[in-house]
Amino acid sequence: MKTKDDITSIIKGILKTQWQRREGRVVPEATDVKLGNDAVELEGAVLYADLAESTALVNGFKDWFAAEVYKCYLVGACEIIRGAGGSITSFDGDRVMAVFIGDNCCDSAAKSALHIHYLVKDIINPAIQAEYPNTGYVMKQAVGVDYSKLFVARTGIRGANDLVWVGRAANYAAKLCAVRSTSSSFITADVYNRLTDQVKMGGTPPRSMWSKFSWQDRGIVAYESNWHWGL
Repeated sequence: MKTKDDITSIIKGILKTQWQRREGRVVPEATDVKLGNDAVELEGAVLYADLAESTALVNGFKDWFAAEVYKCYLVGACEIIRGAGGSITSFDGDRVMAVFIGDNCCDSAAKSALHIHYLVKDIINPAIQAEYPNTGYVMKQAVGVDYSKLFVARTGIRGANDLVWVGRAANYAAKLCAVRSTSSSFITADVYNRLTDQVKMGGTPPRSMWSKFSWQDRGIVAYESNWHWGL
């Protein structure tokens, strides 16, 4: 075990070492970034997909049933994200984080959110009902998306480390998942303003799929949608 002096020396070294920055053109893997003060800078859309009411799920149902629900949601969401060109960057219990970069990254991320809503509404919940008709369980979830500059560093120690995504989008996308309303998809105005009409409008005749709301937690304008986009 490291001594107090050893750890103090490590902390001082982190604070004194100059950062080596470079522009990223792809979403980095952990092995692409050094453990020292090395960072990749890029701009992109961050998506968080979060399974709602997971505490009630774990407390109220068998462990194996909860595990199946988790797997259905996370596996399905990951397939959608990857299919849309997103890079899965981390899992945190019942949610997954992904990053989209490139000219159409906001379209891809927002469309993925609508696909995930479809996944839950039209695929997962009917499948659960068919297999376990007496449970009464109905999956609920939320997806948050934001766009910003990102500062990607590698943190931890040798043998136990991962990338940390520093930037507004990583924080806001995660926080948007906590918004509870009749909608399932939430994006910031920065994402909405970068959407093409194909992802803004839907239906016949075409109308907006997104409704503006005041996000009180951050004091900014955001948009929500309860539309779904079929697979």
